[in-house]
Amino acid sequence: MADRSTLLAGVRILDLSTFLSGPFCTQLLGDLGAEVIKVEPPDGDQTRYLPPYFVGDDSVYYLSVNRNKRSIVIDLKTSKGRELLLDLAKKSDVLIENFRPGVLDRLWMTADKVLAQCPRLVWASISGFGQDGPYREYPAYDMIVQALSGGMSLTGERTGRPVRAGIPIGDLGAGLYSAVGLLAALLSRGSGDNGRKIDISMLDCQVAMLCYQAAYYLHSAVVPRPQGREHESIPTYNTFQTSDHDVVITANTEKMWASLCEVLDLSSVAQDPRFASNADRHRNRDALIPLLQRAFATKPAHHWVSALRAANVPVAVVNTLDLALTDPQVVHRRMVSRIVADDGRSIGVAGNPIKAEIGLIADRFPPRLGEHTRQVLRELLTLDDEVIESLLKQGVVAESRARDEDLAEPYRKPS
Repeated sequence: MADRSTLLAGVRILDLSTFLSGPFCTQLLGDLGAEVIKVEPPDGDQTRYLPPYFVGDDSVYYLSVNRNKRSIVIDLKTSKGRELLLDLAKKSDVLIENFRPGVLDRLWMTADKVLAQCPRLVWASISGFGQDGPYREYPAYDMIVQALSGGMSLTGERTGRPVRAGIPIGDLGAGLYSAVGLLAALLSRGSGDNGRKIDISMLDCQVAMLCYQAAYYLHSAVVPRPQGREHESIPTYNTFQTSDHDVVITANTEKMWASLCEVLDLSSVAQDPRFASNADRHRNRDALIPLLQRAFATKPAHHWVSALRAANVPVAVVNTLDLALTDPQVVHRRMVSRIVADDGRSIGVAGNPIKAEIGLIADRFPPRLGEHTRQVLRELLTLDDEVIESLLKQGVVAESRARDEDLAEPYRKPS
């Protein structure tokens, strides 16, 4: 049960989602203290089996987005399984799912039917294209919506082909927007029986994240090209090669521009009328960038980082992940967490970015498939052992137990 001192104390979430968008959302809410019950089919969330890395039976992919949850296995293809889910929904605040629209219709578990019996429930659906529209029933994953949204067309070398973003922003964006929508629905629900339906489309989220690029096109009718390593509006918001590593600078103000030229010993460039204002620099960026690049190439990255920071010009080395995850600021902010299970399994994961003086919980290891089936049925539905055993024998629910080889070989890869 949730600690009553946490930010989301007393909020119970039934998580029917799989893969990334939904689990990322519910992990965030679990980090804030919500009680998250992960409802899985008998074969589990398919990300449990994604290569290449495993801890015991579960993939590192699965473990990266399922901490602070409990797992119960229910076969929703059985009528008794659907009855159990409805009983759990009556005792919950939120149900989140990311089935393709129409799948739950075939199981007779639609949002409207459930909300009719659970009037305070917030039902959140995440799908590729939303619950309506011509693409409603099409399958979609992260790269599909990156491509359709136009965001992928902005990513990559200026003269090259479109490139998928290095992080799954289609899934993660939908997860974040889902968390915002759910929290708003819970806040507006108050004490009355006024549940809500939240409809999150991954494509909608990606279009929203086009932000000023969408506005630029709608204003100018100019189709933007891949952005490469620079900014569409600010030429000194850019990436440069030093004598050893790439660095990025974001000299966005006139004061920063002057300081940048001083550090690079480019007084003649600072006085050149072609570069007098940001508008001038934007207009003449093809002449400016090579001048800056030649200066940066003369010394190593650590020299420029030190000098530019001293001059209050934002600068950073382009870290690889080994450097990023050991960066002093990242470590200080506890953005790398090692979670240890009771049986000794452990996993290093990215931490919770939301900091608060109180109200957060200590990370709990992601659950095994069906690890809490018996516990949840006892606690929430007050079922006795005889009834639970009957449900287990019928295959309506399932549970799992630790296996000796999991403990002996914690980083094996399944055959």
